[in-house]
This record gives sequence, C-alpha cells and structure tokens, in this order.
Amino acid sequence: MKGNRLTKKQKYLLDELIFLGPAIIVFAIVIVIPFIMSFAYSFTEWNGISSKINFIGFKNYADLFKNVQFKNSLWFTVKYVIASVICCNALAFALALVLSKSSKTSTTYRSIFFVPYAMSGFILGFVWQFIFTKGFPIIGKATGIDIFNLPWLGTAGTGFAAMLIFAIWKYSGYLMIIYIAGFNGIPKDILEAADMDGATWWHKIRYVKLPLIMPSITVAVFLAINWSFNVFDVNKSLTGGGPFNSTLSVSLNIYTEAFTKNNYGFGTTMAIVFFVIIALVSIIQTKLTSKKEVEL
Repeated sequence: MKGNRLTKKQKYLLDELIFLGPAIIVFAIVIVIPFIMSFAYSFTEWNGISSKINFIGFKNYADLFKNVQFKNSLWFTVKYVIASVICCNALAFALALVLSKSSKTSTTYRSIFFVPYAMSGFILGFVWQFIFTKGFPIIGKATGIDIFNLPWLGTAGTGFAAMLIFAIWKYSGYLMIIYIAGFNGIPKDILEAADMDGATWWHKIRYVKLPLIMPSITVAVFLAINWSFNVFDVNKSLTGGGPFNSTLSVSLNIYTEAFTKNNYGFGTTMAIVFFVIIALVSIIQTKLTSKKEVEL
C-alpha cells in the first residue's frame, strides 16, 4: 500500500469481506455454532431444560450402538432412502423424457406435476392419511379392487408403501424439472448426428442423452438422498412412526428422544452420528456420479 491507497489485492479482499461477511456471520450463528453446541451436548446427560448438565464422556455413543430402536429406525430409513431415490428418479426421468418436448400441453403438465412439491409436507401428510384411511376403502367398496381395501397405515409393509407413494407423488415433479433442464441442454446437432448414424430411440437415450445429462443426475440423486434421509414431516403426520415404531425414521426418532422423552443429550448423539452417515453417503454419491459426467 502506497500512502492511503489500497492495492488491487487489498481492494479485492475488502470487497469479499463486505459482500460475504454478513452471510458468513449468519451462517455461523444459524449453522456452525448450533452444530458445535450439539456436538458438545452429545457428551452430556441433559433433559434440555434443566440448568444441571452432567458430562458423561462417550457413554451416549456407547449406548447408541446398543440401542435397538436406533438400529431399527436406521434400517427403516436406509430401506426408505434406497426405494424412494430409485422410484422418484425413475419416474422423474420418464416424465422428463416425455415433457421435455415442446407442445401445447407440456407446460400445463409440468406445472401439475410440480405443484405437490410446493405444498407443505406436514399438511399433505394429514391429507394422505385421510386418503389412505377413508378414501381408499370407499373406492375399494365401490370398485371391488382389493388393493384399496388394504390396511394402508395398519401394518409395517403397507405403512412403508404409503410413505413411499407419498414421496414419489411429492418429489418426482421437482426432479422432473432438473431432468428437463438437462435434456434441453443437449446440443441439437449431436442428436441430429445420432439420427443420421441410424441410432434408435433406445440407443439415443443410452449412449447420447444419458451421458450428457449426468450433471442433472448427480444433482437429482443428491437431492433425493438428502430428502429421503431427512424425512420427518410426512413420517410424523402420515404414520407417526407406527404401527409399533415399524415406520419410525431416524429423524423422527431423534425428535422423539430429544423433545418427547426429554433426553436431549442422547438425542444430539443420534443426530451427530446420523449427520456423519448422511455426509459420507452424499460424498460417495457425488464422487461416483461426477466421474461419469462428460464435457462437450
């Protein structure tokens, strides 16, 4: 710096501080500090209310891996993640294939499929609870179709299926938009070249479109994994974790442990371990799908 004049590098750093500083402060207050505090609470025995907090070291972590309910909720969540990621992305991909072509009705259909995502999952969970318990039996009685007469929220299997149906209905429309953006980003000359080479419909999807929309697949799968792992609202409002905790997700289990049983220390321990699992799965997924992305 000469006199009071700032060098180019100092001006750049000052601009960064001015524009990014407020966002960094908010991020630290909302995300970083609560995370550090939660990590500290995971080594304590605390009910979340009392001023008395007992430090117990790694006891919560040792107890966690012996906790049957945590293991069952983790296994249920893993099954739910696998099923919902595959089903949501498969349907979204199929819808995008059809609706990526411009037509008089494509915009209307895109809006119809997207609308469920824009609505509150908690409220929709109660709506679907009514559909499964009241609407389906009426349809079953009128049509005689047995599937509508199933106890949809009454058994572990049908409860799982009910949550899966809800996830497909709510999230496929949003993922469809991501895939449509990917399809529309494919240069037309590449598709025309494939046509001239005699590529069939399936060959164009398998060897041309699929590799070129891998960035969209990376984003869509990443979002689906995180939505599915963090499922809470629909779990709480649709099944409540029942029957007999058979559809209890890890997120709902953490909420129950921390805020219903007032076992805040153990609840934060579950949350920290669950965070590590989600982070590892997300990193592995993005690395695997990013490797398959091609540059034009």
